[in-house]
Amino acid sequence: MRLIFLTIARDELAEVKRFYNRQQQGLGGAFKREAEAAAKLILERPLAWQVEIEPARRFLLNQFPYKMVYVVRAEQIVVLAIMHQHRQPDYWVDRINSA
Repeated sequence: MRLIFLTIARDELAEVKRFYNRQQQGLGGAFKREAEAAAKLILERPLAWQVEIEPARRFLLNQFPYKMVYVVRAEQIVVLAIMHQHRQPDYWVDRINSA
């Protein structure tokens, strides 16, 4: 099994990284490392995390108020969104069918 990001989710990851780098030098890199660690854990145990909206699941980041929303397909895990935990909670739902 492999893990892929929708283009829009990858763009969100890059935007959040830029945001944190503007706040403090190197903070964006810390965010990216945590997101990469989350992706690795999701790949190892894709069904271990809570369902957000069926069939999508969520992985909450520890150091940042973001979550990685993903779906598990037969051959791959698709990351739908890198989203702030307290803003526009369902903006990504229409991405489920494109995954």
